[in-house]
Amino acid sequence: MSAAQQRLSKKKMTQTMLLALILFLQTVPAQGQGGIVVENPRADVVYGETITFTAKLTTTSPIQQVSLLFRGIHENATRVETLTPAGDGSVQFVYDASLNAFPPFSEVLYWFQATLSDGKTYTSEPSRFQYNDNRFPWREISQANVTIHWYAGDDAFGAAALDSAGAGLLAMRDFIPISLTEPIHVYIYSNINDLNDTMLLGGLDWAGGHAYADLSVVLVSVAPGINQSVEMNRLIPHELAHIMLFRALGDQYEKQPVWLLEGIASMVERYPNPDYARALDTASRNNTLIPFTKLCASFPADSGSAFLAYAQSQSFVAYIRDSFGVSGISRLTDIYSDGFDCDLGAAKALGTSLNQLDVRWREASLGQNRGGAALRNLLPFLLLLSIVLIVPIWGAIDMMRQRRKLAAQSK
Repeated sequence: MSAAQQRLSKKKMTQTMLLALILFLQTVPAQGQGGIVVENPRADVVYGETITFTAKLTTTSPIQQVSLLFRGIHENATRVETLTPAGDGSVQFVYDASLNAFPPFSEVLYWFQATLSDGKTYTSEPSRFQYNDNRFPWREISQANVTIHWYAGDDAFGAAALDSAGAGLLAMRDFIPISLTEPIHVYIYSNINDLNDTMLLGGLDWAGGHAYADLSVVLVSVAPGINQSVEMNRLIPHELAHIMLFRALGDQYEKQPVWLLEGIASMVERYPNPDYARALDTASRNNTLIPFTKLCASFPADSGSAFLAYAQSQSFVAYIRDSFGVSGISRLTDIYSDGFDCDLGAAKALGTSLNQLDVRWREASLGQNRGGAALRNLLPFLLLLSIVLIVPIWGAIDMMRQRRKLAAQSK
């Protein structure tokens, strides 16, 4: 088992133990035992609008106060709402899902807490539901713990998407550890507007695709048609790479520079975006390339600059792989996992600062400063040549000095 896999295994074990502890604490009454029974708990979702919680509470004595508690499965903060029960013990709360939105297709826990007239407080067992984007009639197909969901296109469309996922996983296995022990869900929207609406309603800004790596959920936009295969083979492997990187790196995933994560993910695209080369050429000629020191923490918010950032990252990480090998990329992720900052991490892993790597990438991949690059490439040979020639040259100089000395003595 690799070090990355060991870290992941320990992380999953810790998460499992933590979740079990949380659930245990939530199911144990604050005071007393068996004072509350929750019947028919429900959470009805209208995605992006409301979540309606309902239940009927049966208690051993009259209710003094009752609360609904709920949170996302990976959230630390718990939302608490005070409820007013009806005469028969039924309760209802309508949550505005447009505020403090949950990520799409995430899991939400909820439970009830009641203080009775005897002053004792009881907590119910937790229930859970999926906050799914239920605006569309999703279909699905699965293989090896990967499930494709789509709503536009025929059976062949879903099968092609599943093939793209499998091919992408095979392509990345040489430099990203593959883990399929936990389910992965890929949701395919038929157009970018549907996808962006989902992202916005889920509390995220513009994106051409997105991986909720901690949820093992991928969202992409692919329209059925003649170009579907190209788009699937570009978008699905890219987002799956983020999930595999998260599973391999665990808590260290967030320490990686964004340009490195996106560059690695872009390299596994089976059909890289053809517009990347044009964007790089235009930015290089116009001197509008983005320094990689500005792409460490995040990418630009506007779509044009973000596209250029993706194009640069793909080309830059490919240059690092070609110059330092796959082991060079592994050294980068290991060093950044140890907490080194963006610039120092590159120097520690590759022996060259991030700024200098940026300069060399521009020279090698974009043809900038060809004279300087050529001179730097020739410098080792020039040094060797000078060493080879210095002995005979020095000998000739010494011989001339001896001749002058003899001539002076003979006068």
